[in-house]
Amino acid sequence: MAFEAPAQRPANPRFSSGPCAKLPGFTLDMLADAPLGRSHRAAIGKAKLKEAIDLTRDILGVPADYRIGIVPASDTGAVEMALWSLLGARPVEMLAWESFGEGWVTDVVKQLKIDATVKKAAYGEIVDLATVDFDKDVVFTWNGTTSGVRIPNGDAIPADRAGLTICDATSAAFAMDLPFDKLDVVTFSWQKVLGGEGAHGILILSPRAVERLETYTPAWPLPKIFRLTSKGKISEGIFKGETINTPSMLCVEDYLVALKWAQSLGGLKGLIARSEANAKAIADFIADKDWIANLAVDAATASCTSVCLKFTDARILDGEAFAKAVAKRLEKEGVALDAGAYRDAPPGLRIWCGATVETADVAALMPWIEYAFLAEIEAQAKAA
Repeated sequence: MAFEAPAQRPANPRFSSGPCAKLPGFTLDMLADAPLGRSHRAAIGKAKLKEAIDLTRDILGVPADYRIGIVPASDTGAVEMALWSLLGARPVEMLAWESFGEGWVTDVVKQLKIDATVKKAAYGEIVDLATVDFDKDVVFTWNGTTSGVRIPNGDAIPADRAGLTICDATSAAFAMDLPFDKLDVVTFSWQKVLGGEGAHGILILSPRAVERLETYTPAWPLPKIFRLTSKGKISEGIFKGETINTPSMLCVEDYLVALKWAQSLGGLKGLIARSEANAKAIADFIADKDWIANLAVDAATASCTSVCLKFTDARILDGEAFAKAVAKRLEKEGVALDAGAYRDAPPGLRIWCGATVETADVAALMPWIEYAFLAEIEAQAKAA
């Protein structure tokens, strides 16, 4: 089989789905204004945290009456705070179409022991939202980080719903237009679309979610790290930068740098355009290929951030081993780091296409995927 390695390489081979690539041109010098060695409760610390909240609101278009808080433990911490603090007042419906959604099902059903209705879809698909009862509290991921599918819009969520919608948007925020009027809780982490650092989460609450917090007390004890109220009222300080525990001011500075970079692109529209262009570079490349395909069954639900691909060639004998070998070859060549499918997902590749990734790098990677595929087909034939 005659084939050659492509001449062009991605300038940045970082295609990890989290922590994701830093913004283009990033250097540590950009963080020089971080108030290191200072208390986050000092005026300078509070000002930085408030600025992060204000810029988040501005760029995402979060309504003025929604509260935004910086919380511990990344997106996981933000979701858990919502689940433990809000659920139990009404019947619950859990939606899952990837591993993180499955994790929330486990927490609600097995840890909180709520008799929830559980609806699941296979990897590459999403639950039929027309079948969901939004008079219940509904928990779901907007974008399946490990399955490469997303909710295309919020049309299926009724404005007059009786239940709360709790949305894990960690790989959607800053790359997709989230309809906040249809969402009561939105969570995400910094290390996804804006390429921030780990350990910090964002929790966004609608007035309806706040009302629930102030009128409902869960049957289970709440650890301090989950408590959002005090004496029956929302702890307003959390949503003004008075964090529950000590944040990293270096990570806060990094987030601020990324937010200001986002502003320079035109805000959310600019970020979405970059992500969509990256995903399109992959879609255009695989469109006429019979050996690779998007894991998303319906193009309307295909993610523009965590693009998941599957190998479809009939010659492949062991799908899992083959996909791992392709990912390993891409890493060895230095053209794509961390590009293998998530451990619980079907075998394949996962290419992060968030806004910090350059479209030219995605385009340069595509011929390398074909090269690695052909090389592994040849290696498999020789080993047979």
